[in-house]
Amino acid sequence: MAKNDVRNSIKLTSVDELFTTEENRADSQREKVLDIPLSEISDFSNHPFKVKADEAMLEMADSVTQYGVLVPGLVRPKVDGGYEMVAGHRRKKASELAGKETMPCIVRELDDDAATIIMVDSNLQRESILPSEKAFAYKMKLEAMKRQAGRPSKENSVQVELDYKGQQSRDLLAKQTGESGPQIHRYIRLTSLLPSILEMVDEKEIAFNPAVEISYLSENEQQDLYNTIQSEDCTPSLSQAQRIKKFSQEGRLNADVIYSILTEEKPNQKERFHIQRDRIDRYFPKNFTEKQKEELVVQLLESWYKKRQREQQER
Repeated sequence: MAKNDVRNSIKLTSVDELFTTEENRADSQREKVLDIPLSEISDFSNHPFKVKADEAMLEMADSVTQYGVLVPGLVRPKVDGGYEMVAGHRRKKASELAGKETMPCIVRELDDDAATIIMVDSNLQRESILPSEKAFAYKMKLEAMKRQAGRPSKENSVQVELDYKGQQSRDLLAKQTGESGPQIHRYIRLTSLLPSILEMVDEKEIAFNPAVEISYLSENEQQDLYNTIQSEDCTPSLSQAQRIKKFSQEGRLNADVIYSILTEEKPNQKERFHIQRDRIDRYFPKNFTEKQKEELVVQLLESWYKKRQREQQER
């Protein structure tokens, strides 16, 4: 072997390595908090939790303005550059409202399943969670857990085996969340609802149990149901939803059956005041929601009532 080849084959320890202690080397491996530009952080893909600029968010933004973000977010590097937020979406929104350009974050290498589980767990700690948020969060985490159990990584293979051995993923998720296995399944059923019906569940216009029964209807059947709910200003009780589901399973459900079931008088039902929609819809802007229409009608009635009271006092 030539002298040059021998010289090149010898790997010399660098001066930096010679004078680096074990503690220094360990410290270089620890996660550090970095100030990352908000413009470089994208939201988690299909993030199921809503980030609203509500009163609580405005209070958080005020806190960020005064004290900054006290708890760093967690992000993971993206293949094409930048970062994806794993935990800290509300802190990011508060930072934006506070006019901040950067946010303190921990950068961690995570695969899709590990990132999904952390994202869900960090948000389930919130006090107020909408049914739709739970539904999609449980579904995403359960799918990630099933994939992890099927192909554990070398780093956590023992832990996964201990967690999953003899347990179904749903039972383990139930144990972690404090929900029963069947209740987890019922929440996940809500992901099969039309967005318009799921929004009514979030707004507490449709109760949880009837919503679960409705989720078994086809998309077209759900659309017929939603149209009837809107036109007749009524929502199904649990028994009505169960009957509608049964008709669907028997292949006998149509718009007329839905109308017949929803418009029947319920026990202890108070008499309702109905106005045909085609008589009033032309007076509203096309982009008005049902709630906006209702609020406007109430405002007009209040104005009319006050005017009538003034006229009576002047007589």
